[in-house]
Amino acid sequence: MSERAAPFYCPYCGAEDLFPNETGHGAWECRACNRAFQLKYLGLLARGVQTNVAGGDEI
Repeated sequence: MSERAAPFYCPYCGAEDLFPNETGHGAWECRACNRAFQLKYLGLLARGVQTNVAGGDEI
């Protein structure tokens, strides 16, 4: 089994100084802005992939 992907940057300040947080799975802390956040996969959307059925170019 492979490891889950880690975030590349903080969603609040954009810094790359991220470390896993001890609160649980998917929790990260940014040492640049002193914030903690958690990533969670919610699932697939029911509407699926939408395509342009008209066939024309969008203006």
